[in-house]
Amino acid sequence: MTGSSGHDVTIVDACTRRGEGGSPTAVLIDDIALSDSARRAIVRRAGTSHAAFVDPDAGITPAVRFFTAHGELTNCGHGTIAAQAVLLRRSGAKEHRARQRTGGRTFDTTAVQRDDGIEVWFDQGTVELQGCTAAELDSILAALGVSPNDLATDDLPCVASPGTPRLLVPVLALPTLHAMRPDLRRLAAECRRLGYLGCFVYTLSPTRDAATARMFAPAIGVGEDVVNANSAGCLAAHLYATHRHSSIEVEQGHAAGRPSLVFATATATTDGISASIGGTATIAPVSVTC
Repeated sequence: MTGSSGHDVTIVDACTRRGEGGSPTAVLIDDIALSDSARRAIVRRAGTSHAAFVDPDAGITPAVRFFTAHGELTNCGHGTIAAQAVLLRRSGAKEHRARQRTGGRTFDTTAVQRDDGIEVWFDQGTVELQGCTAAELDSILAALGVSPNDLATDDLPCVASPGTPRLLVPVLALPTLHAMRPDLRRLAAECRRLGYLGCFVYTLSPTRDAATARMFAPAIGVGEDVVNANSAGCLAAHLYATHRHSSIEVEQGHAAGRPSLVFATATATTDGISASIGGTATIAPVSVTC
């Protein structure tokens, strides 16, 4: 890929499953003179849904900003995994424990070279959980094309926020999840009205240690996200709060033909329920120019 601005961009498949799939994410060791509109343009030219821009002058605690073609995000889970994988590759080390600054927050990260890619874990921080009203839920379900009868009977929808709220929606059956065809324009309007990043729709295994999920975020210009790692962390926090189940594996990306896997664990802290998120990333052998 070639563009007139000449920025070298690394494409990373974040949160792969057995070395395949994952969410293609652009990572740029940032030119801090770039305008935000230029960063949005790079996302469009790279052909990815998200991009991570890493400040090259921030030393051992790099500042990382995330953009879609529509604008900047407060944080991005799979983008963090992609950025830390690139930083490990650039260091030449096999393992790196570091910290990252994003969205006014500094947090711990770990990256380790494995046979099937680079495994990255990061501290998501505290996840705030709250219920939603019946009216709010009804408007979202209508936009999703999901009937109240499709919802799981042993779980409840909730609003989860690691900084930006999103609605977690449990459905009873896997076929319902796979068959969903939301009205994205209507869903975008409802999410903007309610202040949601998007809707994370999932179905749980009987033991609640695994889930399959889809993330719809048209309000930020991403009709369906291949993988949304922060929402997996939110789900881990929700399950810890409701069932005291602390770890989960979340499969995503089936609708896009890019199977993805996110790991998440939740613990109780003095500030609330905190989550840690992990995933494996593979890096394209050649950078592209955008």
